[in-house]
Amino acid sequence: MVTDLKSMLNTWYPLRDEQQWVLATLYRIEGSSYRKLGAMMLISSLGQRLGMLSGGCLEADIQRHAKQVMTSLNSKTITYDATDEDDLTFQLGIGCGGIVHIVLQPVHSNNGYLQLTDMFNALKNKLAGHYLQQISPLAVTGAGLFSPSSSSNDLSLNRKAQLIDMDNSQWLQVAINPSPHLLIVGGGADAIAVYAFAKQLGWMVSIWDSRAANAKRQYFQNADAILRIPPAELKQYCEDNKVDAAILMAHSVELDSQALAALTLSPLKYIGLLGPKHRRAQVFDHAGCNVQDVKAPVFGPVGLNLGGDSPESIALSLISEIHAVLSNKDATSLSNWGN
Repeated sequence: MVTDLKSMLNTWYPLRDEQQWVLATLYRIEGSSYRKLGAMMLISSLGQRLGMLSGGCLEADIQRHAKQVMTSLNSKTITYDATDEDDLTFQLGIGCGGIVHIVLQPVHSNNGYLQLTDMFNALKNKLAGHYLQQISPLAVTGAGLFSPSSSSNDLSLNRKAQLIDMDNSQWLQVAINPSPHLLIVGGGADAIAVYAFAKQLGWMVSIWDSRAANAKRQYFQNADAILRIPPAELKQYCEDNKVDAAILMAHSVELDSQALAALTLSPLKYIGLLGPKHRRAQVFDHAGCNVQDVKAPVFGPVGLNLGGDSPESIALSLISEIHAVLSNKDATSLSNWGN
């Protein structure tokens, strides 16, 4: 299922004129909701749904309303109220107990595709920005504006969606951020699970391994790049391709240390070393540096303490840690059960 914004737009873009499309966006929440404010879904005239606005319980009814928008080419808003006994959401016993408001807008060339093409190009080039949709008064033919940031990942952007007043109208403003780019050093069998988890999240993934027997395309079919470049060129590759995080898991002290030495001054947000502490010390020793010399935050042994020792469990652990670091979260439980 395609759920991350970049994958949604990658699927939509080549089909944008071949089918009718509607953009559905969650623009107001009262109480709780499965998805956060600003969540988007694209719906086609052939029944294709890209993204989700609920846990899967409301999508069929949203699609029914989307067909009406395709017929009229007029925007509309819909509301699902899990607190109202007469509402579909309440009657089916679905939802998260709150009220969600959704705007549906037609997407076509006559309304500039709601500037989704601009968003598509920005994300392809790893540029952040803001996307605005007019909510009140509702633009009959649809209104979307994309404003790119001047940098690849502007952390000053307000990451929370919000309703704002602009030009005597109310708009939903959503921060749009590019997908993380992960460099995996080492293309062995256990790297496959790491790659698979990252791609499932919609991340870009590059894999570097100088050994011909490793990092074969047949095992990493959707990798954005499989690199055989000299290790000294890794820093420049990361800068040119806006890599956010690197995980060193070549199972070779020599290869891991070569990569570490090359990435010492790279402005990454995460560098992880697979293996126990004594191996981490070996890698640093062979690289001729210490942790204070590395510009990026260093994690090793990598991963969260989730338990399990299979390649899949280890991959889940380290991808979870990278996800938390890139999101500036502490990776603690959201539950306060028993407190």
